[in-house]
Amino acid sequence: MVNSLQDQLLKAGLVDSRKVSTANKDKKKQEKQQRKHKIETVDETKLSVQQALQEKAERDRQLNFQRDEEARQKAAIAQIKQLIEHSQLSREGAELTYNFTDGTKIKKILVNEAMLNQLSNGRLAIVKFDEKYFVVPKSVAEKIKLRDESYVVVSNVLQASDDDENDPYAEYKIPDDLMW
Repeated sequence: MVNSLQDQLLKAGLVDSRKVSTANKDKKKQEKQQRKHKIETVDETKLSVQQALQEKAERDRQLNFQRDEEARQKAAIAQIKQLIEHSQLSREGAELTYNFTDGTKIKKILVNEAMLNQLSNGRLAIVKFDEKYFVVPKSVAEKIKLRDESYVVVSNVLQASDDDENDPYAEYKIPDDLMW
């Protein structure tokens, strides 16, 4: 049954025995030449299948990376939201306005006097989430900054103690009601 197709073609009369023998001889010559010259036969279908598998694996890696990145971003946003909800300071009864810039726009937020001083001294910060502004402690703003800097709008540099012995302008205090 080795040459069953050849036998079937011979019995059907589609080929004669000379064509079968020349085909076998040609095949054997080709195999001999390949062995003699150490030529490997290249199976194009096998190569194309391997290449397709490699391309599919690369696409899968990229999609997985993209999904992981999206999941990380969603987790960071959820963490930022939770940080803001748990540590925002209440601004009830706030009468003073604190002006700050958000990008190219000047915005205002109502704060009380203690918040105003702490915002100016860098002990508090202003963050933006869902187009709303919140006043949070500086430590929370730093945690938010680690996740995504774009949420922190105002974070002044923390000032050292107000009573500096070597400060030549120590006796000239800045008025509390000075606003820009």
